[in-house]
Amino acid sequence: MIVLIDNGHGSDTPGKCSPDQKLKEYLKSREIARRLETLLNLRMVDARLLVEEDKDISLPERCRRANAYCDKYGKENVLLVSIHCNAAGADGQWKSAGGWCVYTSPGKTKADDLATEIWNAADERLKNYKERFTILQAQGAYDSKQKPMRADWSDGDPDYEARFYILVHTKCPAVLTESLFQDNKADCDFLLSEEGTKAIVELHANGIINYIKKVKNT
Repeated sequence: MIVLIDNGHGSDTPGKCSPDQKLKEYLKSREIARRLETLLNLRMVDARLLVEEDKDISLPERCRRANAYCDKYGKENVLLVSIHCNAAGADGQWKSAGGWCVYTSPGKTKADDLATEIWNAADERLKNYKERFTILQAQGAYDSKQKPMRADWSDGDPDYEARFYILVHTKCPAVLTESLFQDNKADCDFLLSEEGTKAIVELHANGIINYIKKVKNT
């Protein structure tokens, strides 16, 4: 199984940063992607970066690259994970939304199974984040409606569904993760810490490996 790791946006994408500009999404997503590639390779998983450039690569080109792998190795032997940070607004102000979530394309596909494995891994690996979330929520860092593990259970699984280009124009199972909110101060601080970055990298690795094991056993 070849794991394609996509990272969000690029150095030339406007916005896409924390209000204080300490966290830039293109840099954090690339750091997570590179560390994830290294960790998966150490765990004997064939992981490859879809985008090695710092500049933004168009969505059609990203999908073309992914589908070239599908055509060469078979779409059943490829999966894609697109790594992003979330945001509640685009006005450069701190917000009260927070939490982690994963997206798939609409309908029931193999991507749903991949998303569920990564969500379950996140739920386990983000234990310290969840405990911190509860404490900080009581102090006003998150509004009362927020949950550390964001989910849409309406169809029986935790992923949100959306027609994001990278999800509907790739031939292989593809998911997009939103690893916390870059415009929430508490989430941003966690993402900028080594503890937070390591947790995000490891939850992706754990979920991907669990999915691959299940596929091999079916």
